[in-house]
Amino acid sequence: MGRTISSGLVKRGKLWHIRKQIYGCRLRESTGAELLCEAESYLARRIEEIRQAKVYGVRPKRSFKEAATKYLLENQHKASIRDDADHLKLVCQYIGNLTLEQVHNGTLQSFVKARQILGRKTKTINNALEVVRHILNLGASQWMDENGLTWLLTPPKIKLLPVHDARDPYPLSWDEQALLFNELPEHLRQMAIFKVNTGCREQEVCQLQWKWELQIPELNASIFIIPSHIVKKGKRQQLVKNGEDRLIVLNDAAKVVIEQMRGINQEHVFSYKGKPITKMNNTAWKRARKLVGLSQVRIHDLKHTFGRRLRAAGVSYEDRQDLLGHKSGRITTHYSAAELHNLIEAANKVCKHNHQGPVLTLLRTNKEMGCKLNGLNVTKVTQSKIASKC
Repeated sequence: MGRTISSGLVKRGKLWHIRKQIYGCRLRESTGAELLCEAESYLARRIEEIRQAKVYGVRPKRSFKEAATKYLLENQHKASIRDDADHLKLVCQYIGNLTLEQVHNGTLQSFVKARQILGRKTKTINNALEVVRHILNLGASQWMDENGLTWLLTPPKIKLLPVHDARDPYPLSWDEQALLFNELPEHLRQMAIFKVNTGCREQEVCQLQWKWELQIPELNASIFIIPSHIVKKGKRQQLVKNGEDRLIVLNDAAKVVIEQMRGINQEHVFSYKGKPITKMNNTAWKRARKLVGLSQVRIHDLKHTFGRRLRAAGVSYEDRQDLLGHKSGRITTHYSAAELHNLIEAANKVCKHNHQGPVLTLLRTNKEMGCKLNGLNVTKVTQSKIASKC
């Protein structure tokens, strides 16, 4: 005769699942085990946990790995869920088997030190710690079991590391921009020109779609509005970082790029060989910046460049917020034609053909340029007029 299977265990595929009524609680979950003996051990533990909670009010012990799994399953809509998953995969190598009560600054030190040895930036380590802290807070405030008990009684205070190694933004001078862009392949150069003239984030450029374009006949212009609810399918991230509709205003340089792209792809503004481009920070970008001695320049620095040029051109703080897509608390996509005209004029102040623009002096430290000016640790790279072509 075959071995009798414990009541409440059902095999689905390779794994055993629990389907059982225990002390008035309906238990429906996977044991995560392929072997019957392991599934029975898991079932016995769950029965005892429920009994302890029902009779004595004892909170069941749950591992951090269980909590991390629950968090990822419940937050598939998050724009940064892939990053969170990567962080948790690394963290769980060190604390995954610990119970939630055992996770604190002390038990996280092995993870922190291992990442520091590998040379990871403090901000990257802090991003992982923030996800851990958020999960522990959820376990103590929102996640409740079948007995009405939270997963964790009180969350520990997870202290982030002081940041001393963050890389400063590197806005490009006009000369640097010309050198870098000339080394890029045509499709990537067009994307870079568009990005440095609109302040878009990388994924806003890569996933820009024609259906988001709105014509403004009275201004003989068009704008793009990326809806805040847009979430791309599969592995691609949500487009809008701050949860608001993203207004993209086109200055003259960006408008030229859009007209050159029109008709190439029916859905996406930027494409390569008929397919949308998933990222700008690719091999071609890295090769180009290395060739011109600008290895420190990141894709996001194009956004910083746009912001610095706007500020140097005297564009107001509120208009810079709207043009850069920063969260402001205002309804940033409800504009009259006059207001849009003002934003387009502001964006055009950073175009090279505007010969009335102010002079932008970029200061580089010795660390960046390896030279001194009048004994001070700064040097003037160039006095580029914001009057030059984007």
